Amino acid sequence: MVAFSPDEDQKMMQDSVAQLARTTLRPRMRQIEAARSVPEDIRKTAHEMGLGVVALPTEVGGPGLGLLTTVLLEEEIAWGDAGAAFGFGGPGAFGFAVTELGTTEQAVRLLAPFFAADGDDGHSRFGAVAWGEPKARPDREGLTTVATLEGDGYRLTGEKAYVTNADRADVFVVFAETEGEKAGHGIGAFVVRKGVPGLAVKGRSTTLGLDAASFGGLLLSNVRVEKEDRLLAKGDFDAALVRFFVKNALVMAARSVGLARAAFELTREYCDTRMAFGKPVGHFQAVAFTLADRAMDVEAARALVWRAAWLWDEGKDSRAALLASAYAISFAHEAAMKGGDDAVQLHGGAGFMRDYPVEKLMRDAKQLQLCGLTAEHADQIAAAVELGRTLDPEAVLPSAASQNAFV
Repeated sequence: MVAFSPDEDQKMMQDSVAQLARTTLRPRMRQIEAARSVPEDIRKTAHEMGLGVVALPTEVGGPGLGLLTTVLLEEEIAWGDAGAAFGFGGPGAFGFAVTELGTTEQAVRLLAPFFAADGDDGHSRFGAVAWGEPKARPDREGLTTVATLEGDGYRLTGEKAYVTNADRADVFVVFAETEGEKAGHGIGAFVVRKGVPGLAVKGRSTTLGLDAASFGGLLLSNVRVEKEDRLLAKGDFDAALVRFFVKNALVMAARSVGLARAAFELTREYCDTRMAFGKPVGHFQAVAFTLADRAMDVEAARALVWRAAWLWDEGKDSRAALLASAYAISFAHEAAMKGGDDAVQLHGGAGFMRDYPVEKLMRDAKQLQLCGLTAEHADQIAAAVELGRTLDPEAVLPSAASQNAFV
């Protein structure tokens, strides 16, 4: 049976998060932007609502509500403030990484702190994934960060960049090229905890948008990692790596849908009240057609994101889910950018003023296009699936050699 609306439980959760976005995030959007972080009271509320762990399966201690419920809620959060969505406490991309790339036992152990009660400051815990790098290898493809086998563990050396919440995270999944193994070179995923010898967090970057998010880097100088802290995917590591990126990127796509919706609604309201030549500017055909196009973008992007998330939840054929996800990610990011750009355009000179929120939406939309997977990476995945090619991570995932992305 085909259904196009959330079930009763999902609707109740959606309404609760929409209320948070409407009464707290949107009114405090500029305060959050100026502070470059989400205030503690909002993070505590988000933690109590369980917003950071919705997608985590029951076998690792999560609520098991699935990816579809996650994208429903993420859209509402981003409608209130897309930047704030990055500033809530929680495992973030780290959660997807350990569930896709680690064993069940590893995931249970690593995610347990994120279910902590308020008295344990659970709302202040962040996880992060260190994938991107500032420079490409001059000699060959692959990561410059290296994990060298040494006795019963590894030594990690290198530099990571474009790490979401680098300065806030308590624990990281760090990706590195493995050396000293019989299998030769290959990507490995290693759990590194804050404060270990040899780990340094680089200064936070100043970015175009998403001010409540924090993006930085890591320096690793002979960081010791035990063997049990290497994530060894069940089955094909490359396939698990692509699944991790795609599922995390679907969350970013849902945020793009929320931002696009906010841009459309604010612009429609402005164009319905701003008068020119005796009538609202929205009554002029060029403006009306633009608004209609952006409304269609929101509806189409939402449908694509919902379908992709549903396919993952239903355990459908992974290549079908990958293809649907690639469509959704690419289209949603483009819809957000068009929505933000046209919102500023249709506000005219007012669109550039901080008195109106649309200039922030345009900046946030541009940066969202570089979070998780870019539209270009999603297109690469879609092309590979459509043509029946092997999904080579070096060809379809962000890299310093091609195009970096915030993860």
